[in-house]
Amino acid sequence: MARGGQGLVRVAVVVRAGAAPLWWLGVFAAGIGALVPGLTGRRIGFLAGAALFIVATAVVACVRRRRYTALARSAARAGKHDVLQDRAVTVRNWRRGHRWWLLLAFVAALGSAFAVPAAAGLLMAGCGAGLWLKSAWIGRREQAENALLWVRVDWLARNAGRPASKTVKAYRSTGIAAGDAAPGGARRKTPALV
Repeated sequence: MARGGQGLVRVAVVVRAGAAPLWWLGVFAAGIGALVPGLTGRRIGFLAGAALFIVATAVVACVRRRRYTALARSAARAGKHDVLQDRAVTVRNWRRGHRWWLLLAFVAALGSAFAVPAAAGLLMAGCGAGLWLKSAWIGRREQAENALLWVRVDWLARNAGRPASKTVKAYRSTGIAAGDAAPGGARRKTPALV
């Protein structure tokens, strides 16, 4: 790393990194759980799961928005010596840091299907949907401000998550074209060759 520079990761990419694993593991757990009649029966399980899905999506999408907004408002421009981490590295680090939690949540969702079929799987899927919505909200903010938001790598939690925790003092910002991820943390689409 260049002298005086910091390693930076995209805030939206960190938020979005858990969306796909939570969504797909939740969908699989709900699908497998639907095969088990359970104590409450499938109908009650799916109704409870649908309610949990909606609540989890809303809570995860909205939690800590004030903190994200405050950090974004006070973001300083990234320096020329700052090193921008690739999207794939950020996603890999997040998933590696959370792999045991994801596995434990998946096993718990499967086990709970014997009591309430599909409910815990839909809860997991709702958490994934909420993370997608939150990253989309960050992306809309980035586009409106015409600046991408970054956070120092060493301010993230040990599992490469929590980009709005108390240890995060401030965000950095760059132009909208910096890095290899689009606003919101999705893969940047390369322009078509003519």
